[in-house]
Amino acid sequence: MVSILGPRDEFLAVLERELEADIHVRGNEVRLVGSPVDVAKAADVLIELVTIIRTGQGLTAADVERVVQMMGAETRPAEVLTQNILSSRGKTIRPKTLNQKRYVDAIDAHTVVFGIGPAGTGKTYLAMAKAVQALQDKRVNRIILTRPAIEAGEKLGFLPGTLNDKIDPYVRPLYDALHDMVDADSVPRLLTAGTIEVAPLAYMRGRTLNDAFIILDEAQNTSMEQMKMFLTRLGFGSKMVVTGDITQVDLPGGQKSGLREVQEILDGVEDVAFCQLTNHDVVRHRLVGRIVAAYDQYESAVRPDRERGRRERRDEDHAPDRRPR
Repeated sequence: MVSILGPRDEFLAVLERELEADIHVRGNEVRLVGSPVDVAKAADVLIELVTIIRTGQGLTAADVERVVQMMGAETRPAEVLTQNILSSRGKTIRPKTLNQKRYVDAIDAHTVVFGIGPAGTGKTYLAMAKAVQALQDKRVNRIILTRPAIEAGEKLGFLPGTLNDKIDPYVRPLYDALHDMVDADSVPRLLTAGTIEVAPLAYMRGRTLNDAFIILDEAQNTSMEQMKMFLTRLGFGSKMVVTGDITQVDLPGGQKSGLREVQEILDGVEDVAFCQLTNHDVVRHRLVGRIVAAYDQYESAVRPDRERGRRERRDEDHAPDRRPR
């Protein structure tokens, strides 16, 4: 009962908040009161929690919330939350939402996968976990991690230091994820041997990448030409995962994002999968999910007005001059 109700009844408080049925606990018995539909849902949630606990996996309050949110989907919550991807240093990496499971399954089933969604949805982290898993299982010989070197208007040449010093700020998030999954002492050795390679996107031109797991992060900051260049680097025995957030484009001068355009260009192409993640898949601090949702709501309200204003200004610029001469 402690495992189900949580320390100091923390999980029970979540269940009472998220479920419509009333929950009464007495000793080792749980009594549910409410409409048949509400009672049936509450019972199914408790069964899922018991199933997860029986695997030996612990629960958190966030896990309990996710179980309730996933009820009614085609996949049982217990299947999602107990799917192990990688274990490292006593920590097991698993998908935490249904869309994350679909994303992970798509990486297994397809050669090229696009993970598109807001910050904190695990796009890069889960792709990195699958890459390390593939390397450990000897399905690939190396991991290649790349990002476009475009951030908030800065350019590599303006940064001090050597080339590696210039690159480091752009690839730091990839290093951070890597250190979570590979023993810290092994990372320098793997980098030196070329088993793991981290480089800006510009360094991919002219290469053919065989037997590799290739991750392109922050792909919303690629141009159409860069995206085509990257995708055509694919070699035999390789997988590609492209991640990005199309709401955070830092390209200068209104340049089109390659990630936005590629969804239309490759729609329906065999062995290519597009996985959409939303603010419901945010697994950072719960406030991050609320922030993302607030921005989405703001953008949906403001963007039509902004686009209409642009069109009106454009029409005025191209209108014939009707002033008297």
